Amino acid sequence: SLSPSLAAMSPQAPPVAVFKLTADFREDSHPQKVNLGVGAYRTDDCQPWVLPVVKKVEKLIVEDSSLNHEYLPILGLPEFRSAASKVALGDDSTAIKENRVGGVQALGGTGALRVGADFLRRWYNGTNNTATPVYVSAPTWENHNGVFADAGFKDIRPYHYWDAAKRGLDLDGLLDDLEKAPERSIFVLHACAHNPTGTDPTQEEWKKIAEIMKRRNLFVFFDSAYQGFASGSLDKDAWAIRFFVSEGFELFVAQSFSKNFGLYNERVGNLTVVAQDNENLTRILSQMEKIVRTTWSNPPSQGARIVSKTLNCPELFSEWKGNVKTMADRVLLMRDQLKTKLQDLGTPGTWDHITQQIGMFSFTGLNPKQVEYMIKEKHVYLMASGRINMCGLTTKNIDYVAQSIHEAVTKVQ
Repeated sequence: SLSPSLAAMSPQAPPVAVFKLTADFREDSHPQKVNLGVGAYRTDDCQPWVLPVVKKVEKLIVEDSSLNHEYLPILGLPEFRSAASKVALGDDSTAIKENRVGGVQALGGTGALRVGADFLRRWYNGTNNTATPVYVSAPTWENHNGVFADAGFKDIRPYHYWDAAKRGLDLDGLLDDLEKAPERSIFVLHACAHNPTGTDPTQEEWKKIAEIMKRRNLFVFFDSAYQGFASGSLDKDAWAIRFFVSEGFELFVAQSFSKNFGLYNERVGNLTVVAQDNENLTRILSQMEKIVRTTWSNPPSQGARIVSKTLNCPELFSEWKGNVKTMADRVLLMRDQLKTKLQDLGTPGTWDHITQQIGMFSFTGLNPKQVEYMIKEKHVYLMASGRINMCGLTTKNIDYVAQSIHEAVTKVQ
């Protein structure tokens, strides 16, 4: 008899929401359609932008006859890993000077999260401890749940973050969850430009968060997908990470260079490990090497070389910071214009949160029915949560989007 078919027991998986939204947008023939869902930078002409510094470095790489296609080390390009960690922790980082910081080149920020999650499941809080609670913000980037679940963690919990009524941070709820979490729980924190809310703690609020986490022995896992892209300043956007390191935390930082280098399809990520001392760091990296070996064996070089050459050359580094500021400033301009237009239209409710939030995304406060109206009636595509990508707004479509939001809010409750 024939063996059962390969997928006989496999149900159809639901599509990934953000990619489904983009597919629906592409099929829409409406002349005024707008895509506010995709998590990528767009110019004012609604086009992807290859950073000028990236074009320049790509030419340098092509013309460098010393380069070849030999395998990289399992943990990745050494000069990329060290430069990436330095961008996160700062040039004057005491932890780097004490030789207790290491990096693992990964396939984007997602790969960095996964390597860190796999290590924690195997070696943190006992061996193969699948019962350690992992806390993610409510709401969070949906992939956080999946990455930690697929790494084997059985207890993934939300922590209070978004206050829908005031359209801002629920600090009291967050601090209360930190106080009540079991000791040694893992907390996934967004370093800056929180996805999807665009709402970050202030420096004083971060200090309160750090105080409780230190006292209660909670593990800090930063996700840093937008450094520089949020405010235009690399140092400002890394403030929380650097403060926690200065407070003596051992921690992980999953870094992505998709947004701030525009290298989305090169999958350039780094997992920065801040350990207690060099001996601990060496042991941790040895285990991460084993995880990488059975996952992707060793990483691709092109994107890492682009980032490495840029970060390690003062002139290119300076040019890159200018490119990043160009992107951040455009997003800030769109925030300002959208809020002004909604207020000029007399749109019900407060819209101050649009300029109080930061980074690529804004949590508009639109409810699912209003989102449905936006998509079906106005052909403006956004996530069901009400999250919009500010880069999808341009000087040409912002009046139409503002009018569409105004109609959704006034017509649909």
